[in-house]
Amino acid sequence: LLSLPTALLALLAALDVSSATHTSNWAVLVSTSRFWFNYRHLANTLSLYRTVKRLGIPDSQIILMLPDDMACNPRNSFPGSVFNDKSRQLDLYDDKSTMENMAGMGGIEVDYRGNEVTVENFIRLLTDRWPASHPTSKRLMTDDRSNILIYMTGHGGNEFLKFQDSEEISSFDLADAFEQMWEKKRYHELLFMIDTCQANTMYPAFYTPNIIATGSSAKDQSSYSHHADQDVGVAVIDRWTYYNLEFLETRLNSTSADTRLGELFDSYTFEKVHSDAGVRYDLFPGGEPAVRDRRVLDFFGSVQGVEVDASHENASND
Repeated sequence: LLSLPTALLALLAALDVSSATHTSNWAVLVSTSRFWFNYRHLANTLSLYRTVKRLGIPDSQIILMLPDDMACNPRNSFPGSVFNDKSRQLDLYDDKSTMENMAGMGGIEVDYRGNEVTVENFIRLLTDRWPASHPTSKRLMTDDRSNILIYMTGHGGNEFLKFQDSEEISSFDLADAFEQMWEKKRYHELLFMIDTCQANTMYPAFYTPNIIATGSSAKDQSSYSHHADQDVGVAVIDRWTYYNLEFLETRLNSTSADTRLGELFDSYTFEKVHSDAGVRYDLFPGGEPAVRDRRVLDFFGSVQGVEVDASHENASND
């Protein structure tokens, strides 16, 4: 009988850690392009930022990397504003709505801006290789119970993504960074999303467990913008990101929505995106069926816990 607790402990220790639930959600949202003609890449990123905030992830658990400030660009016909649609119903930079019944952003918090958006800083962020003096607010303070959404957008090619037209990150750089994260117990499950030309070439090199990866276009394919605003003068959003947002805005209208990742991935049709979007399932325990059955909010929403005050509980029992 004395050996029974020991046996039970051994059995529990042998269980796959991936079967446990996660306790926090984080988002890393990265635009890698600067200059006015890349307005849409910043709008892509701010649109995802607005969505994860709307679904409950707080700014303290969002890392936002923007290499340029389109709101204050002298070419901007709407100073202080950024829009992702030619209707200009929602100002992505404002804390208020420009139209009735449209929620505002509540302000934005940019963690890395301008020349801080580099390949080195991005890799350091993922792997937490910072000096002790680096601010906590600019660190990814995750653990092995954290789900992480990583969204990247910019100009890319076969197995690389450009950072500010001055350097590149390769698919192998990303793969090795994710492996370091896994070894250091920095995530539970990771959803990697990328909107760029030849986006799907960025994730075949991944070799670390518990990763879901999806991209906007296959090898030798471009990733296209959705539409331009004639008054802004440039394209304001990319197609793949536009339809991701359309799905998230219409299907996830509450923080308790039960929408699954399979439904999101099925919405990536060629007729909409004008390229062959891709998904990689094999690194995730259970493969494609398990990935498709994952709730979208497991990556895009907050994790809500309930704490019971023992004193109140005891008082109610008296």
